[in-house]
Amino acid sequence: MSDRLGAVLAGAVPRVCPAAVALIAVDGSVAAAAATGELVRYADAEGTLAAQRPPAGRDSIFDLASISKLFTTAVLLSLAEEGAVGLDEPVAAWIPGLDPRATPRRLLTHTAGLPPTRRIDLELPGADASERMEAMLRTPIAHPVGGPYLYSDVGLVIAGRVAELAGGAPLGALVRARVTDVLGLPDTGYRPATPSRSATLPGPATLPRAAALSRVAATEWKPERPGPGCVRGEVHDETAYALGGVAGHAGLFATAGDLLAFGEALRLAAIGQGDAVLRPESVAEMLRDQGAEGAAFRHGLGVRIGDPAIVGPLSGAFGHSGFTGTSLVVDPARGLTVVLLTNAVHPVRGRDGIRELRHAVAGEALRLRELQPLT
Repeated sequence: MSDRLGAVLAGAVPRVCPAAVALIAVDGSVAAAAATGELVRYADAEGTLAAQRPPAGRDSIFDLASISKLFTTAVLLSLAEEGAVGLDEPVAAWIPGLDPRATPRRLLTHTAGLPPTRRIDLELPGADASERMEAMLRTPIAHPVGGPYLYSDVGLVIAGRVAELAGGAPLGALVRARVTDVLGLPDTGYRPATPSRSATLPGPATLPRAAALSRVAATEWKPERPGPGCVRGEVHDETAYALGGVAGHAGLFATAGDLLAFGEALRLAAIGQGDAVLRPESVAEMLRDQGAEGAAFRHGLGVRIGDPAIVGPLSGAFGHSGFTGTSLVVDPARGLTVVLLTNAVHPVRGRDGIRELRHAVAGEALRLRELQPLT
């Protein structure tokens, strides 16, 4: 426990989020760690306290939400390294009928002209996951192709499907084989509430229920979902849930330690000192400003560079945030990797203060960096 980092989290819990875990690595070593709050604090949307309120710890598992996009990006770039997919080839090569102007690069930079979201669960309430995916793949382009930037979960859903078709396996299996198994991330996967790895939903990248569910942070009160209470162990995102819990834009769960290891792998590759998941040249392209106009930050392939919502004083750092209240920030120039996992949507969305909390954690990372000479 870091006293200063712990104080930062304690100042936000439970007002901003019921539970929070943060890790800061300096030059690859954990320099600060803190965990506070309760994994399940509320029993309903009115704020009734739950009968059982397990404490958060460093081994707690959180819904990563849109940080899942970085894992989808890593899978696609690894396939590109092998020549299985071309970043500038029409996606229609894998998905016939899709607008030929859509390419993996445009999907990963949110410049393919696709809408931000599509509530396929509401459009097709009686359909199964495969039928809904087919409908998602037929989403028409409705905005200018090539820019300006328009954040699109739909685009990353399609990117995940391209990865499946090019990689010859379900997305969960690809993430497992190309990222989590390579890095040894035992607590990163989809659908922790799935009873077993032999579940009928496709893909093996689910977490063992007995080992995982008791450590998972609850998210929003959703009375339309099966089971009592707030969502726990199932993806919060409605579209990912409607697609079976595994999608290119959302669905992954992880511990702070696992996410830190993933961020460190990208950091090392960015400075030419590692290639565990991606080659340094692939990460260099990932972190190159792709010229997406109209965003409040520079955009690489799947990653945001200098996003003011998450980097705070770490100008030039890259990463991504998640709607549930999560963020990963990696600063290769300073040798920093910063992870913040929260469940700020528990029991309802719309809490204030998550941006300020992200900035405060990033500020603590900068302070720790300034205490140590660069190596």
